[in-house]
Amino acid sequence: MEMKKEGDLAVDMPMHGLPELFESFSDARKQGFLAMKSLKEQGYGVVGTFCSYVPVELFLAAGLIPVGLCSTSEETIPAAEKTLPSNLCPLIKASYGFAVTGTCPYMYFSDMVVGETTCDGKIKMYELLGEIKDVHVMELPRSQHKESSMALWRSEIQLLKKKIEEKFKAEITDEKLREAIRERNRERALLKAVYELSALKPPPLSGLQQLQILYGAQYKFNHGEKVRELEETICRVKEAYAEGKRPVSEKAKRILVSGCPIGGATEKVVRLIEESGAVAVVYENCTGAKQYDRQVPETGDPYEALAGYYLDIGCSVMSPNPNRFELLGRLCAQFDVCGVIEMLLQSCHTYAVESRRIWEFLKERELPFLSLETDYSSSDTGQLKTRIAAFIEML
Repeated sequence: MEMKKEGDLAVDMPMHGLPELFESFSDARKQGFLAMKSLKEQGYGVVGTFCSYVPVELFLAAGLIPVGLCSTSEETIPAAEKTLPSNLCPLIKASYGFAVTGTCPYMYFSDMVVGETTCDGKIKMYELLGEIKDVHVMELPRSQHKESSMALWRSEIQLLKKKIEEKFKAEITDEKLREAIRERNRERALLKAVYELSALKPPPLSGLQQLQILYGAQYKFNHGEKVRELEETICRVKEAYAEGKRPVSEKAKRILVSGCPIGGATEKVVRLIEESGAVAVVYENCTGAKQYDRQVPETGDPYEALAGYYLDIGCSVMSPNPNRFELLGRLCAQFDVCGVIEMLLQSCHTYAVESRRIWEFLKERELPFLSLETDYSSSDTGQLKTRIAAFIEML
């Protein structure tokens, strides 16, 4: 199989069967539907989630299957807009639309949905979603550095534990939870190893290939097979690179992608970056480093460890939000980026407001910055392409 890219990214090489591995992750969400059906038929409980703040280790410790719910496509937004306002964030509308239309198999198979108070729109949407599914909403503090915030978030994790045990007649022991933490840490470490490959010059992966792995991994439900496939992918990429295979041109400008969760329809931004002769080397978004950069402590009180890890995620809902800036600065240096492109979803107010501070932060470091607002449609592709191409041309 050949891999082809436009402009400076053009290549023609088999790369030791790597395209098949990339395709495996790319198709994971679609193929996962059948795997999920099989797991349900075997009697497994399923919990659907929307956000990186939800501590999935609790579900694993209870023998449940966690899954990210459909929320990155425009196809069900018209159905959602019969109930929700049209000027709402597309992620919220898509999430609700997939639920009311019954077109997300993951939502269909979920015995429970766990939400979180990351934005006002989602909070109100969860009320409506509760008419369709059993919804448990976690109360997320908006500050990371108060003792009361840590206490609240720890208590919310324990409330979720109680809800899981009662609903699924399961017992979550401290040892089971520690094992789940070790399991997830192993996965996080491998996914971090995947994106850190692109610190090489030139990177051994295109940004789209990296995103396929990071986004698709969450839809592989057999932990052992997922770990094996990630290890194999990393090994093959390194082998191909050592043999001189270069799927990305040395001329490609190195771009960090920041902002709202990226995946599904928002891959259009990454495609346009790479069609314009640049390469997305790292994602600061929830889909990337924000979720995989750190590990949960494996010793001590597991609830304290989980609370500390998840509360420290550098999301724009936090005020102040120093952890996002710390990670962003570190990634810019580690990956030697030429510029930063931020992808904002329409009506995502926290990220939109914080965008000014990101610009100021990067200006101090003399790094060019482009902020793009978009949704899940393809109607703005031409405009996005013009702006991205002009930005990359001036780097």
